[in-house]
Amino acid sequence: MPQHREKEEAVSRFHKLSHTIWHCQYHIVWVPKYRFRVLHGAAGRAVEEGIQAVCGYAGCEVVEMNARKDHVRLIVMIPPKLAISDVMGRVKGQTAIKTFKQFRNLRQKPYWGNHVWSPGYCVDTAGLDSEMIQKYVRYQEQKEQQIEQLQLGI
Repeated sequence: MPQHREKEEAVSRFHKLSHTIWHCQYHIVWVPKYRFRVLHGAAGRAVEEGIQAVCGYAGCEVVEMNARKDHVRLIVMIPPKLAISDVMGRVKGQTAIKTFKQFRNLRQKPYWGNHVWSPGYCVDTAGLDSEMIQKYVRYQEQKEQQIEQLQLGI
């Protein structure tokens, strides 16, 4: 019984597409232009709401998010049919438009150049531990060798 429960828990964290089960979770960090400390109060909340909206529309699931004064941290599940660069382009582009519309005082500053965000971002996978995956692959290879030996009668 405990083994069955473990399998259910392992499978339940996966999402399903028509021919794919997946668990693609990413940790992404990006900063405002010049790393200015502008994401506080209403501006920070507006950015978080914008990220939620864009991710939801794209079919992504926000797991954790935190807009600090000078950076945004996001843990998000992105389906394998979407490129991270496309999702980030949408998120940064649409939140910049919304932020400039809602907080017109930011647009008045000449150093912004109509860009809220610095170019680029940092992304890392936040899925299974690589050591655990290596052990699994090694274990599968050993199991296949054992099955082949049994089939050949060695």
